[in-house]
Amino acid sequence: MARRIDYSARYPYSPEQVYEALSDRAHWEARIVEMRKYSENHLAEFEVSDDGIDLVLHHVLPRTELPEIARTVMKKDMVITRKETYTPFGDTITGSYQASVPAGPGSLTGTMELFASDGGSTLRTTSEAKVFLPFIGGKLEQLMLVNLVDLFRTEAEITAGWLARRFG
Repeated sequence: MARRIDYSARYPYSPEQVYEALSDRAHWEARIVEMRKYSENHLAEFEVSDDGIDLVLHHVLPRTELPEIARTVMKKDMVITRKETYTPFGDTITGSYQASVPAGPGSLTGTMELFASDGGSTLRTTSEAKVFLPFIGGKLEQLMLVNLVDLFRTEAEITAGWLARRFG
């Protein structure tokens, strides 16, 4: 059975300003630098076109840092490839992501929506984790989603700081 979770990042900036950050490679590079405090990361691909934004991030989590239940499944460092896409800027800005782990026994996918809200904008992410292992699948799904919210929270703080430096 899959598990879902929502996370909303609220910014005191307009959707246009947040989208500008998402479409700026310097923003993503700043995120990567900050996230290296927690794990090895790099921006593998980044493209902005008339079709929107496409990017690929790699996160490497040492096996020794994984929770015990995850180490029962992962015999090496966990390399997570996260692909994100966002539609072009317009009245409705949506996106999606998928995260994959080679030889991982499940999937992690989600959708994003950027919209105006009181005092600025909100980037809402809805995520779904599926782990195809009997007995421990549900525990691993919950663990993935809890850690994902921590990741999104940290990334939102980095983005907020970047926006503050950019737009004051």
